[in-house]
Amino acid sequence: MAGRLFAVVGPTGAGKHTLMAEAQKRRPDLHLVRRVITRPEEAGGEPFEGVSQQEFARRKAAGDFALDWETNGVHYGIPTSIDRAISEGRDVLFNGSRGVLGQAWEEFPGLTVILVTASVPVLADRLAALGQESRADIARRLARADYEIPYGPPIVVVENDGALDQAVTAFLSVLQPLSV
Repeated sequence: MAGRLFAVVGPTGAGKHTLMAEAQKRRPDLHLVRRVITRPEEAGGEPFEGVSQQEFARRKAAGDFALDWETNGVHYGIPTSIDRAISEGRDVLFNGSRGVLGQAWEEFPGLTVILVTASVPVLADRLAALGQESRADIARRLARADYEIPYGPPIVVVENDGALDQAVTAFLSVLQPLSV
């Protein structure tokens, strides 16, 4: 039986990576994708492979990405290793962009989207706590927080406003293995 593919999306500060990491602690069989990103790994956030623009372009031309996109001058790639993990029967989660979901659904018709959300005040507090952006940058991010998701895949919303355990429980409920 093939595994399933989940795109985890939502605004910066919603807690996507935190929920993915907590889910994997409880379900070690999950395959969390390590994205390839054109920024230094020291930038922090999720674990990712940082590469130059030239290396990213080389890998893209070589067909190394199942999905890729660009946001604000930064390129993101989902390695083709997801195909192997899915064929091995593993459930695969990747931190995606709402803007690439249409393409992802066309390439992976069984895709399920997990939209992680939080209220604007919670997002603002989390972004400010990161200390990486100015107030103006945070305001721009918050203005994009309710970005429309394109047609296609089923979407399950997980609210991450309160206690982490509650959000993890809701997140894991979406990932329940299919009964045979």
